[in-house]
Amino acid sequence: PILCLPFLRSPLPPFPPTSVRTRGGNEKHRALRLESGNFAWGSEHSTRKTRIIGVVYNASNNELVRTNTIVKNCIVQIDAAPFRQWYESHYAVPVTKKGVRSKDTEATDPKVQSAHVKRVFAERAKTAKIDPLLESQFSAGRLYAAISSRPGQSGRADGYVLEGAELAFYLKRLNAKKSSA
Repeated sequence: PILCLPFLRSPLPPFPPTSVRTRGGNEKHRALRLESGNFAWGSEHSTRKTRIIGVVYNASNNELVRTNTIVKNCIVQIDAAPFRQWYESHYAVPVTKKGVRSKDTEATDPKVQSAHVKRVFAERAKTAKIDPLLESQFSAGRLYAAISSRPGQSGRADGYVLEGAELAFYLKRLNAKKSSA
């Protein structure tokens, strides 16, 4: 008999968390493969489901980085697109200064907005400021985030986007690791 192989371009099936029986008949949900998770952007009070690209730093063990093992408090790279789309629709300004469109392209693509909507966006634009370190990550299309859930226990990878002093600390660690390698 000949084995039939699936068509190469077919998407991989999702890997649901497996249930593990624990003491007392309770269950843990073990996530064996995760490709997405919920991440919160603390300063903007926004949470989005986004794709996890890979593990970049783990304080406890470098082997976990090499094997892309997601554990609590590891630093991962996530896709920035959902946060970029939310920011640009909420503040009506682009996230990065590099991608600003010229005036002639704006004239060809007008948006019909009421006076109230224009006032709301003008008010929001006054407080729309992004940390320069975070802005450079948006231009690359990837953000650094920390995992705050326990994927081996709950079967989910939830976390928060790194900002401020915490982001500077981990960028310094990652740059030191790259320069020593």
